[in-house]
This record gives sequence, C-alpha cells and structure tokens, in this order.
Amino acid sequence: MAIEIVGLDADDTLWHSEGQFHVSEQRFRELMAPWVDDEELLSSTLLQTERRNLELFGYGAKGFTLSMIETALALTDHRVDGRRIEQIIGFGKEILAHPVELIEGVLETVAGLAERYRLVLVTKGDLFHQESKIAASGLGDLFDQVDVVSEKDAATYARTLLRIGGSADRFCMVGNSLKSDVLPAVELGAYGIHVPYHLTWALEHAEADEHPHWRTAASIAEVPGIIEEWGG
Repeated sequence: MAIEIVGLDADDTLWHSEGQFHVSEQRFRELMAPWVDDEELLSSTLLQTERRNLELFGYGAKGFTLSMIETALALTDHRVDGRRIEQIIGFGKEILAHPVELIEGVLETVAGLAERYRLVLVTKGDLFHQESKIAASGLGDLFDQVDVVSEKDAATYARTLLRIGGSADRFCMVGNSLKSDVLPAVELGAYGIHVPYHLTWALEHAEADEHPHWRTAASIAEVPGIIEEWGG
C-alpha cells in the first residue's frame, strides 16, 4: 500500500520547544535553593506533580507553571513568598512568549512533503499556545488538517484519520517521541518515523522493539526517503 497521508508532530519535531522548559526548570531550581538544597528531590517532586496534574491541566507551559508553583508550596511547607511565586509565573510567561524557531531542514522538507502527500499536524499541548505557534511558524498553510489533542494514542490517530478520510495502512506519523508519535500509530496499523531530539521530557521516554512499520531518522530531511522506501 502506498502512503498517502503524513502526520507530523510539532514541538521538537518542527520547532524547538523542550529547551525552553529545561531553562525554566533550572531557574526554578536556583529560585528554590534557599529552601531545597537537594536538586534531585526537587526535580523528582516536580516530575511527580506534573504527572499527577496531566489529567487536570493537560500538556504545555501552563500546566508546567502550575506544577512548579504546587511543588514550591509543597517543599517549603507553604513558606515560599509571593515574590517568588510571581517569578515562577514569569518563567511560564517567558515560555509562552518565546519566538518559534524552526529546526534545521524543516521548511524545505515539509514543503516537499506537502507536494506529494496530504499532511496533518498532530500535536499535544495548550490549544491557544499551539495555534499561535503554528501561525508564527509559517507552516500552517502546508497542512490539510491540524489536530491539537489532549493525548496521543491509537484512538487519537484513528480519529485523525476519520476526519481527514484515510486508512491506517496509508498513514505515516513522524515525530520525536516514540511513546506519543510512533508506537501508537504502529499499534493502529500505520507507519511511524522517529526523529530524535537532543532533549526528551522524562514522561516521554519509551523503549521499543524493532518493527517493520517504524524507522529512526537522523533528521527530518531523511523522512521523505524513508517514506519512499515504504512505497510512498
């Protein structure tokens, strides 16, 4: 079967994102140093808080900011002062206001894919923030469909294909996360291409056995060639 539809993740696949969170988390550690001198405790507590809050706040900078505030309150027994809470809120605002920076090779590759396939952008995160980044990226018009979703699993990709009018055996999903982008698509019967990013959020780590329906690309520029090998 020839691939007809290509799905693309956004954050850390098309543009840089995770680095902004890493910078904010480091600044959070420095801010909390007067109360918490154990960075491992601080990081693990923040991660646990983020995991617990996902079903309430979803993915993105706003949930991350609220989780930092909750972590600060918990680890200081509510002694953290309002000025520092304000600074934490500022960290989140800086993430939201950060300009979109495309990853090298993205513009040319996505434009080329758009000439041959129907493209759908499938991304997790805050709806308003993701829509603003898509608009700022200059890539929006290349996509036939944009889906901002609360989670990525096989059911999510099934709904995406239902909306765009395609079948799993003619669909390939491309992204930097094995857990969210590749494995759920393969589970559905589609294809997946993993394009690793140099930073990965701990909650996106996953291990997977080799499978004929998924491959790893060194960069997004390799994606068209892999799709062609699958008959695209």
